[in-house]
Amino acid sequence: MRRAVVESIGHYLPERVVENSEFEATLDTNDAWIRSRTGIERRHFAAEGETTSDMGIRAAQAALANAGCSVADVDAIILATSTADLTFPSAATMVQHGLGMTHGFAFDVQAVCAGFLFALNTANSMIASGQANRILVIGAETFSKLMDWTDRGTCVLFGDGAGAMLLAAQQDETSDRGILATALRSDGRYKDILYVDGGVSMQTTGHLRMQGKEVFRHAVEKLSNTALEAIDAAGLTTDDVDWIVPHQANQRILEGMSKRLKVPMDRVVMTVNNHGNTSAASVPLAMAVAAQDKRIKQGDIVVTGAIGGGLAWGTAVIRW
Repeated sequence: MRRAVVESIGHYLPERVVENSEFEATLDTNDAWIRSRTGIERRHFAAEGETTSDMGIRAAQAALANAGCSVADVDAIILATSTADLTFPSAATMVQHGLGMTHGFAFDVQAVCAGFLFALNTANSMIASGQANRILVIGAETFSKLMDWTDRGTCVLFGDGAGAMLLAAQQDETSDRGILATALRSDGRYKDILYVDGGVSMQTTGHLRMQGKEVFRHAVEKLSNTALEAIDAAGLTTDDVDWIVPHQANQRILEGMSKRLKVPMDRVVMTVNNHGNTSAASVPLAMAVAAQDKRIKQGDIVVTGAIGGGLAWGTAVIRW
């Protein structure tokens, strides 16, 4: 069986760290309020002029360095983002150029916070079918550009960053590493609970708008359901899971998933406290941090999932 295997992962965070206390001067909020409701303590914001593609390049370079290979070995780049530098061309082609890659192909995927899962599934299908042997899958966002800084219910939640995973084809009958199963879903009926009130047709960038309680309710239920579906499709049970790496939106969502899946919190990777919600970058950032500090090791069963505007959501089961 030809399977997509995680060869390496890398990440990049902007230098500017924004502590919760920075919001106290302009909003009716404080560190204790933010921590108690979200678990977030700080986040990173892109520097002036620092773009989504800039961060994607840095994360991709880190993944390539960790794999000990060059961009010449990469067949394609799939970049998940809702905050591309320009309306077009794609941020992925800008990353391709920034890496000095003139072969292969590159394109963006837009599924908001679930974008990395959709990109991962696409890359997995391409590798399994033989269309590519090695693909860089990137999640990169500059959500700080979409914030309404007068809305304390949203602007304190999000951060910027990028994560990149290098997937490679493996055809080894003795190995069961790789992406074992995926489950993707979307339902446009819920557009109004999480969206940006602008776009090309409206001739404005707009700001992020969210009904937090509704998003929370859907997040726990939908992510848990697709996680169980994908785990079952992989022929596993939750007892087999070494790590859950959920979308890092809110500590309460992580705790809710832990309870519903009956997987203890010490097996749930949490980085939302340091990164905030980085949308499509959230999952690869969290996985990169957990791989870097040796929590996630080769052979571990990792279940990862995310939900975002659309609503769109999905899960992947990976043997690392």
